[in-house]
Amino acid sequence: MTTRIAMTTQNRAQTLIDTMFPVPSIYRVNEGIGYRSLLTNMLLIGCFVGFVSILAQISFRIPTTTVPITGQTFGVLVTGAVLGSRKGPLVMALYMLIGMFLLPVFAPASSDSSLHFVFPWAGSQSLVWSMGSGGYIVGFIFSSYVVGKLSERGWDRNSRAYLNFFLGNLVIYIFGLAWLAYMIASNDGYYNAIEGMNVLDKTLRGGLYPFVGGDAIKLVLACMTISSSWSLVSKFKSSS
Repeated sequence: MTTRIAMTTQNRAQTLIDTMFPVPSIYRVNEGIGYRSLLTNMLLIGCFVGFVSILAQISFRIPTTTVPITGQTFGVLVTGAVLGSRKGPLVMALYMLIGMFLLPVFAPASSDSSLHFVFPWAGSQSLVWSMGSGGYIVGFIFSSYVVGKLSERGWDRNSRAYLNFFLGNLVIYIFGLAWLAYMIASNDGYYNAIEGMNVLDKTLRGGLYPFVGGDAIKLVLACMTISSSWSLVSKFKSSS
């Protein structure tokens, strides 16, 4: 049993956070991961939930869509790449639950065309299935898993990083657009709020076209952030 645990741990995929806070390569069966490791994980998860919540407050609304343009996508990509396919989705699931039941951590709910930059705090709290942007928030969970899984295979530290983050972004769109299409088709308020000839046209106008340029920028910024972080960590490890 001990040998099996040792082999599993030694072959464990390495993410940026694994490299920054390495765990012992061999555990004794009766020790588990230990309270210190548990506390570190809880702290990391809490910090990244706060990170995504803050980025949600960088919000810009335009009259042609009911979905705000926010900094969240950047936060989702970075979180998945840094924390991996387990902790990343957990962060996003907690963010969703907090925004539904505890605190106003979602993007500002104002329907006016306006720019909001973090403070004063104007976040919203709502059930995701009652929001036009609810599908995107659910998509965050699956996107962070995809990005985390590929990052564990080294896709966050080479030329494939752009493809990694593109696929993560694509997952967000799949969930977000599917839910927005349902809301437009079933709710006259959403249908009338977005210009277009039919449900598909309105969905693309309201949930895709306004976001492509900004998401491309956030994708590049996420790549630069993770690449720079790996460089700093490598330099620190080599000098210590």
